[in-house]
Amino acid sequence: MIRTALVAAAVAALASPALAQTAPAACPVNAEHVVANDGLSKSRAAVAAGRLTILAMGSSSIEGAGASRRELGFVPLLEAGLERRLPGVEVTVINKGIGGETAKDTADRLEREIAANRPDMVIWQLGTNDILRDRPMDDIFGDFRRGEAILERAGVDVLLIDPQRLPENTPNPAFRGRNPALGDMSRLIALEGGRMGYAVLHRFEAMAGWSGLDRGGVGPDDLHLNDEGYACWSETTAEGLAAALR
Repeated sequence: MIRTALVAAAVAALASPALAQTAPAACPVNAEHVVANDGLSKSRAAVAAGRLTILAMGSSSIEGAGASRRELGFVPLLEAGLERRLPGVEVTVINKGIGGETAKDTADRLEREIAANRPDMVIWQLGTNDILRDRPMDDIFGDFRRGEAILERAGVDVLLIDPQRLPENTPNPAFRGRNPALGDMSRLIALEGGRMGYAVLHRFEAMAGWSGLDRGGVGPDDLHLNDEGYACWSETTAEGLAAALR
């Protein structure tokens, strides 16, 4: 109960711009959930120069679906969390998440978004919708590698974010029993990140420690994160990413 109260207080603090700079972590935070894989060199140079621009691509959890207010979604909280941890650095995180996207959808628009926003780093959150739609793994990774070619040509750093974990007791038959496949997808993304030298945030693994959050950080639809889930995820990402960029 004490831990739940602390989480609620953290979320309330994050909701207030005046308190955002001193908000406690919304959950136990472990920087080791972000693995740099010897990447992020361009972003380190940007941090040293005092200005970091990140383009966030992916589906509904990047877009912020499920948050009670837009500013309590992942992207605004990540931006604030990085600025707290990187004093003197102007951090801009551009939200280009579109609910329902698969790896194919993101790869289709990746080049256009990079050209328009000129980021130092691209966050690519992927895998959940592909698994829930039963897309063949060869198709998923064909799209993934098409996106990788675009990222390599652009010369940007990359942080991959793997799938989320779903409630084990969900009554939704479309979601029930999906965690093993989502876990497999997460492991394949980690391997691909290591092969390509992309940083990886192990979200699926991190969510295993969210039992103290309201509904495990997932909203009543058993898919989209709630405010506590977004706060926890953003703090974990900011902690690990800032440690890799210092």
